[in-house]
Amino acid sequence: MTAVLDPTTSHLTHERTAIEQTPGIPFARLVRVELRKMVDTRAGRWMLIVMSAVSLLVVLVNLIWGDRESLNFSSFVALTTFPLIVLLPIVGIMAATAEWSQRTGLVTFTLEPRRVRVLLAKNLAGIILGLVVIAAAFAAAALATLIAITVRDVPADWSMTWQSVIGILAGMTIYVIQGLAFGFALLITPLAIVASILLPTIWSIASSISARLDTAGAWLDLNRTVEPLFSGTMSGENWAQLGTSSLVWIGIPMAIGAWRVLTREVK
Repeated sequence: MTAVLDPTTSHLTHERTAIEQTPGIPFARLVRVELRKMVDTRAGRWMLIVMSAVSLLVVLVNLIWGDRESLNFSSFVALTTFPLIVLLPIVGIMAATAEWSQRTGLVTFTLEPRRVRVLLAKNLAGIILGLVVIAAAFAAAALATLIAITVRDVPADWSMTWQSVIGILAGMTIYVIQGLAFGFALLITPLAIVASILLPTIWSIASSISARLDTAGAWLDLNRTVEPLFSGTMSGENWAQLGTSSLVWIGIPMAIGAWRVLTREVK
């Protein structure tokens, strides 16, 4: 008996094989696209402008009216990075919610159907942009220190431990990833921004004024557990506390967000 091949089935099988053998979009290109989307949009551009303006304002205030003891490199670094604690997570949120708030998900996930790769690219792009912003903050602090030495005639003080430098970089990266996690979990930009600011703040206040919650706050308050990282004084217990709080405020929202992104219907 001669087997009869269905030409339609044979054609579909051939197309499926051709698609499977076609190389996908390089991951580096996905990261570049996500980086460009974070700075090309009007909201992203204005967020970077606001971060630069706020950091510049606090530096100018300190240069003009600050005490001579505060006109050193470490103080300027603290001033330029302090606004970023609030603003950098918002950058991560906008990157995570772009496909859903701007309705570009159909285009993104059609060009790259493997949503895991898009998810990873967004995380890496957010971290890279955060590191660039932090590096710019360090450069601004160095410039402010030079101006203070020249104009205010203060002694040159560039002292800052390498533990503090690495700790600031790591701490700011944690805040960026927290913003990404809240963005993926909620997928609505305003709601994610409010939740990422309000919920940790409420917990920080509650754990600081309640004796019963103080012990738990030492392990579950991300703002508190990051402080030793910024000061470069991390110990063994501090690392455990940072890991626990990161699991609560980053790990759980990120897991929920990954599940939502991977399973949500794109409209």
